[in-house]
Amino acid sequence: MRVVRELPPESTQQAVGYPSLFLLVAFGALVPVVPTGAIVSSAAVVAFHHGTPYTLFLVFVVSASAALLGDVTLYWLGQRGVRSRNGSRWLAALRGRAAPDRLAQAQARLDTHQVSVLVLSRLLPAGRIPVMLACLLAQMPLRRFVRGDLPACLAWAATYQLIGILGGSLFPEAWQGVVAAVGLTVVISGAPALWRRLRGPRPDPPGPSRGEHP
Repeated sequence: MRVVRELPPESTQQAVGYPSLFLLVAFGALVPVVPTGAIVSSAAVVAFHHGTPYTLFLVFVVSASAALLGDVTLYWLGQRGVRSRNGSRWLAALRGRAAPDRLAQAQARLDTHQVSVLVLSRLLPAGRIPVMLACLLAQMPLRRFVRGDLPACLAWAATYQLIGILGGSLFPEAWQGVVAAVGLTVVISGAPALWRRLRGPRPDPPGPSRGEHP
């Protein structure tokens, strides 16, 4: 909180903040454990309190570009694993993070709604990896993936920036807006997993009884 209160001048923020934002978001796209949504929202709060509308626009462009670069790089690495006989650790990591039911849903929807599925996968918590893996298993060309992922990254960056602007507008101090924005993104990210735990596993469909033939 003290660090946010004592922010350096805007020129220094731009020289340090934008490259840091780009690297953190791109790295978070490659390694899906970094809370990139919270990072973008926090940057939007700081830009809202200490910058100009042009600064907010730069946060949006940097965030979307970094997300796209990270997605494309991860997809390219996954493609190498699909084509290789021995696979790759990147493809194995994607498989390990994609629940079988989510992957099956993504594969079923990908056949008819490719671009919309990619956009929703970026906005829904834990939706990006299953859809990306479904695209890899369907052997979608990299160029087609980029065309679908571009609007997805733009929508994702705009959504989390709006969360940051909302948090920044509700509080007079930047650090208060950062806390609110981070808390909101954590709730959004964790709500689906909490709901699945509370609901419990879905019951298996009834099969044929003993003595009956399928």
